[in-house]
Parts: sequence; structure tokens; C-alpha cells
Amino acid sequence: MDLLSFFTRSPNALERDSAHEFAAAWRVDHVEKGRRIATQGEPDLLEHIILDGRATSLITDPEGRAVCVGFHVGPCVVAPNVARTRNTTSLVSIEVTADALVAHMDSRALTELMLASEPIREWANGILQQELARKADREWCLAALGGADRLAWFRRDFPRHEGLFGHYLIASFLGITPVTLSRLRGAERDTAVD
Repeated sequence: MDLLSFFTRSPNALERDSAHEFAAAWRVDHVEKGRRIATQGEPDLLEHIILDGRATSLITDPEGRAVCVGFHVGPCVVAPNVARTRNTTSLVSIEVTADALVAHMDSRALTELMLASEPIREWANGILQQELARKADREWCLAALGGADRLAWFRRDFPRHEGLFGHYLIASFLGITPVTLSRLRGAERDTAVD
């Protein structure tokens, strides 16, 4: 998908003139599987849109254990810079898990465009609201649901992701071990056979 199509067909669609101006402000790069578009603890001044491909957002603890906190399947906007950085330092690593076409823009340039254009401001604010809702839903899931219900929630909210991402990432995202996820999936297969 190209940027102009993305901006005119997204849920917060822009009119063609605004979309054309906005699309021209982004730089598009091919990013290979295994590369990062942001690294935890390093400066990150960019906004990212995955036009095609997949990535995950990961947080690594001091012992080197990574926790998956987000999945990104193109075409989609990666969590806005303001929601994934503090003082211009990335709180997450964003790792490409399948070759991707990624659009980038300096977050300060986006702020300037938002101030100059009401349609772009509304589009960006809509993206931020969606991200906050996603984070709140996951937080609720982790706090309120047991393992089987977390898996059901994941399948309902991310219907294709189980076939697109490694199960160890899904287990991490759901706050369960890979063994627990395997047991839950096995129990479902056993129930389906009976």
C-alpha cells in the first residue's frame, strides 16, 4: 500500500488534498526482517507507519528478558512517538519480524503539520486515542482475565495474529509462559476432538 492510499482509506481518512500534502512529508524505506526501527534506551525522534510487513514492540528488562507489548501488521501506524518515548528516548524496541515497507517522519515535523492543518491534527489525535484504547484493553486483560480468557480475548481482538507471530511472542504479550499457551491450545484441541 502507498502512503496516499493509506491516508485516504484509513479509519481516520484524510481528504485527498490533505492526504497528498501529508504523504509527501514522509520517507519510505524497506526494512529487512530482524532489523529494528527503534531501540530501547536509544534516541527516537521518529513516527512510523508500516505499509507492508510486520513488527513487534518489545521491552527488555535488566536481565535481558524481552516482553512483547505490541504487534504491528501493515498497513498500520506504530504507537505514536509520544506514547513510546520519554525525553526523546525509546522505551521499546520495535523489531521487524517480516520484511517491511516503513514510512518515517520526524515527530517534531508531525507536530508542526498538526498545528498547521486541522485535518492532520484530527487524524493524529485519532491515532493517539486508538493507541491509548489498545493499551487500556491489554492492561485490563492482564489484570482481569485468566489464561484461557486472555487467549480468547487475544483471538477476538487480533484474529489473524496467531498465525502471523511466534507463539512465544503471543505468550509474552498475554503475560503467560509459552508452556501455558501450549497447554491452553492443546486443551482446546482435546476438547474439539471429544
